[in-house]
Amino acid sequence: MGQKVHPIGFRVGITEPWRSRWYANKKDYRALLLEDQRIRRFIKKEYHSAAVPRIDVERTRERVTVIVHTARPGLLIGRRGAQVDKLNEQLTEICNKPVAIRTVEISKPELSAQLVGESVAEQLQRRASFRRALKKSAQLTMQAGALGVKIQISGRLGGAEIARTEKINLGSVPLSTLDCWVDYGFAVAKTAMGVIGVKTWIYRGKYADFQAEGRGQGRLR
Repeated sequence: MGQKVHPIGFRVGITEPWRSRWYANKKDYRALLLEDQRIRRFIKKEYHSAAVPRIDVERTRERVTVIVHTARPGLLIGRRGAQVDKLNEQLTEICNKPVAIRTVEISKPELSAQLVGESVAEQLQRRASFRRALKKSAQLTMQAGALGVKIQISGRLGGAEIARTEKINLGSVPLSTLDCWVDYGFAVAKTAMGVIGVKTWIYRGKYADFQAEGRGQGRLR
């Protein structure tokens, strides 16, 4: 029996920052936590084409700051900022207080585990060969500069009667080493034959190597 640990949760508070950064008393904590989830689900659903792997939320008494990491900031911002103004109004209705939106551009989406997982899921939904989708995505990730990648899919692959698991490993993925930057993502492919889960691990290197260059993840706008 395997003991699996979420790679990001394993590192949060040690080498990974919290995705929600605020303080609340016991009475308000539950409501604010659910509000964060509503913000994330809304942006992921309405702006799925903007390739958003991560959304951070910061709060003060006066306002909420939503930091959206995206590989396609143009789709999120829109022409002359029209789209981001609309998003600001929608989030203000959810939070009932002023909202500030910041975007962080992801320069290399091939190195984002969530985006790679969503890419594989989209290929499976288009009925592409699962082996080809796994191999192509893993190779593109390694070519982009990753030191290791592991992609695992589970479900009724190829329309088989019995669900099974397939995975591909390239390079090394040290899951138990805290000073290693291992990005993790999970996506779901809803096919005609059933749901297929896609898990992705990408090893970027040591955290210390990225501290001098702002983690190398993206550019703040």
